[in-house]
Amino acid sequence: MEVQGKVKLIGATQTFGSNGFRKREIVVTTEEQYPQHIMIEFVQDKTDLLDNYQVGQDVKVNINLRGREWVNPQGETKYFNSIQGWRIEAVQTGAPQGMPDVPPAQAFEPATNVNEDDHDDLPF
Repeated sequence: MEVQGKVKLIGATQTFGSNGFRKREIVVTTEEQYPQHIMIEFVQDKTDLLDNYQVGQDVKVNINLRGREWVNPQGETKYFNSIQGWRIEAVQTGAPQGMPDVPPAQAFEPATNVNEDDHDDLPF
């Protein structure tokens, strides 16, 4: 799965416990009729992937949905979901690099030197 949008926030890397578990969060705002602010977490060595990105940049993030079950001390079962990123890449906006800007069809004038008596030599 993937999420595409504009980077709204990039958090600092957090380290937890004695085993050195690392987590870093990014918020991506989708660009649709009703924009969504999606928080995606990167863990362990994937936290370094966010170093090359900044707020306002258009990105595409490959994600996995994670779910876990937890039983609290009172014996109630709770469920938690998370969105975990494993790849991120910049998205080009506008025309691709190296491609000339092509004017819309309305910018061209219709041909006026057409003679209906000219022979059409097309084979179809």
